Amino acid sequence: MRILDVHWDGRLVGHLTQNEHGELGFAYAAEWLADGLAPAISASLPKVAEAFNRRQCRPFFGGLLPEESQRDSAARALGVSAGNDFALLDRLGGDVAGALQLLRPGEPLPKGDQGLTPVTLDAAGLIRVLDALPGRPLMAGEEGMRLSLAGAQSKVPVVLDDGAVALPGPDQATTHILKPPIARFTGTTENEAYVMRLAAALGLDVAQVEPRVVRGRPFLLVERYDRTRDRNAVVRRIHQEDFCQALGVPSEAKYASEGGPGLKDCFDLLRRISARPAVDVLKLLDAVIFNLIVGNADAHGKNFSILYDANGPRLAPLYDLLATVAYPELSPKLAMRIGKRATLAEMDIKGWTAFAADAGLGLPMIRRRVSEICKAVMARAEDVCREIMRPGLDEDALCQLADLIAARAAQCAGTIHVKSV
Repeated sequence: MRILDVHWDGRLVGHLTQNEHGELGFAYAAEWLADGLAPAISASLPKVAEAFNRRQCRPFFGGLLPEESQRDSAARALGVSAGNDFALLDRLGGDVAGALQLLRPGEPLPKGDQGLTPVTLDAAGLIRVLDALPGRPLMAGEEGMRLSLAGAQSKVPVVLDDGAVALPGPDQATTHILKPPIARFTGTTENEAYVMRLAAALGLDVAQVEPRVVRGRPFLLVERYDRTRDRNAVVRRIHQEDFCQALGVPSEAKYASEGGPGLKDCFDLLRRISARPAVDVLKLLDAVIFNLIVGNADAHGKNFSILYDANGPRLAPLYDLLATVAYPELSPKLAMRIGKRATLAEMDIKGWTAFAADAGLGLPMIRRRVSEICKAVMARAEDVCREIMRPGLDEDALCQLADLIAARAAQCAGTIHVKSV
């Protein structure tokens, strides 16, 4: 039996195990169960004395790991099987999404940032990381680096130290995510920076992003919303889980067409576990409308999360917003259909009516929000483009994207007219 101790802010939560047949299991520690204030680590893993089997615990723990080609490349760099969740978590589980750390029994647990020195990257160091990431996701295998993030895009968690990007010390809590451009598509740094900043300009709750350029190479810095600093400026982890983890859906089934969550499931989840469901349901509504306008067809169940902060469970800030419609090679079909409509071109008042039933919301309110968000996008599209522009970024890509999204907003506004019934 192999064991990893699961810690939350220095406390033992439970044990992740792998038996002689390679099967995962998880059980809460007796002390954690006895503490009435200690929360469950997932909505899909309630606090019970019985151990969870592989089918029950893998969606959460496997959901902490990178996906698709990123998982394969990380496994190769580490010399383990890509299908071995336990082995990957053993080597990558020092700093994951949320508050947990997975360590070997007896392995000392770092106390905050004490004694941990991040390695600041100069221009040459940043270029080295950008060059290394395609073949070594999360800098897997580099000495002292035990980092993991879900997703199929290349990235690495980092520490921002007085504005300078730094690689973390062993198991140190990171503060930002560095994302290089996606090699097979043009202008993805500009695209994500623009869409995220546009969402923020409209008042949507989104992670803060900053596009940067080093020696002509663009990359994106995303501030982690699951980290905070205490009164002593020590970085603390805040727990979170994505919707697939909360619903017990494995990462490989994240798309609704493959058995993953649909929008009805997402709205139902918020109503069930959010500390402020009325607020979060409306925030999710705005996110659905915005994603349709900008053409983000990849908004699946792992691209929405629950944040468990001091105010109770709530919808996490939005992240990974990309106008996938800008790339003709990608399918324009939405990861989660809106009222059985898969694209903006198919959307009409019947689609919005069906969506209203799925979301449990009134159609008049939805029509009003569609109109308001469309108008706001058209009003701010050009301004946000100018705000982002800086030397080294692709100005043509940004301008074309702003024009495309403004045109889509005008088209989306037309979908709410009753004449389409």
